[in-house]
Amino acid sequence: MALEKYIRTQLAEKKILLMTHIVLGYPSLDASYRIIQTMVKAGVDIMELQIPFSEPTADGPVIVKANQHAIDNGTTVEACMQLAGKAAKEFKIPFLIMTYYNVPYKYGIEKFTLRMKENNLMGTIIPDLPPEEGKDFLEAMNRVDIAPILIFSPTTTDERMSYLSSSTKGFIYCAARKGVTGKDTNFSEDLSAYLKRCRKATSLPIAVGFGIKHKEDVDFLKGKADIAVIGTQSIRVMEESGVDAVGAFIRGLR
Repeated sequence: MALEKYIRTQLAEKKILLMTHIVLGYPSLDASYRIIQTMVKAGVDIMELQIPFSEPTADGPVIVKANQHAIDNGTTVEACMQLAGKAAKEFKIPFLIMTYYNVPYKYGIEKFTLRMKENNLMGTIIPDLPPEEGKDFLEAMNRVDIAPILIFSPTTTDERMSYLSSSTKGFIYCAARKGVTGKDTNFSEDLSAYLKRCRKATSLPIAVGFGIKHKEDVDFLKGKADIAVIGTQSIRVMEESGVDAVGAFIRGLR
């Protein structure tokens, strides 16, 4: 799998990788592209591009607002695919699509998969699609060598983790806590113990998201995880201080 190979190659040189999350179309499609450029220049290793949806159930208020703003602006799935493809062509890092299952379902699973492949996108994160209900989607992704990325949480049993790992490619996304994105996370021994369970359950690299805001959070994850995921906080920085400030924020996490 191309995504996993890339991650392991980068980990030979870095203690931990940085993956950022943005909502395409927020505050506009042009601004989204400037944010992508800024983040790549700041040293991001992977980017997760969210196609906006009206009911983003895994997301907190900051990302929910960004989704709604993008939808109100008329952002379409096709426009998101085109922008993501432009980024993947220009920048030599993996770009992933994150969205909710209603989006590819209404677009058409085969069509969605083929558009991702045409645009050189390397993985998908669909948080509301359990593998038991997503067989067609998972098979379609696997046919074109795009990584379907599934999610562990602290309440996931060891048995369930093993099962999810068998349906995942590229890496496992480990939510640092229960609930939605953007809230505070307690970087503690409990989190360390949970990440040890995650590591034991899969041979894939593991990414940790939900509540990563500071360099100290990223430092805590070194040796415990392979990828630190930053989403809500980078949106807050952009809203408060502009696109250029996002680059300084990302560089500061190293």
